[in-house]
Amino acid sequence: MDKKKLEEGYEVLIDFAKRGGFVPAVVQDVADGRILMLAYVNQQALQTTLEKGMATFWSTSRNELWTKGETSGDYLKIIDIYTDCDQDAVIYRVVPQGGGSCHTKDPETGQTRASCFYRKLNLTDGSLQPL
Repeated sequence: MDKKKLEEGYEVLIDFAKRGGFVPAVVQDVADGRILMLAYVNQQALQTTLEKGMATFWSTSRNELWTKGETSGDYLKIIDIYTDCDQDAVIYRVVPQGGGSCHTKDPETGQTRASCFYRKLNLTDGSLQPL
């Protein structure tokens, strides 16, 4: 593949082969730009996402296709999908359709967390801090 055509062109050439059939998918809330989660997408997951209009991924731990929200009710409605210059990563820009995006819950409220990124690494001592 001509690298210039890949980087400057407008043909969809997602490079699923580069990482064994998957590309990382960053999920971003369109309302505030917050990163909600990171997951992996294969060709089937991307196609299902386009067909359903809901964020769909490939679970590397369960080795199966999953549409976020099918069991939790916390769907992620697709607004835009971006790909990077090498077409080896995507961004799903979404509108959350439920209580949160993460599969974990806040122990104080019992509510699903809005984002899987709910902790921050302290740059001084390397500890994790809640946001």
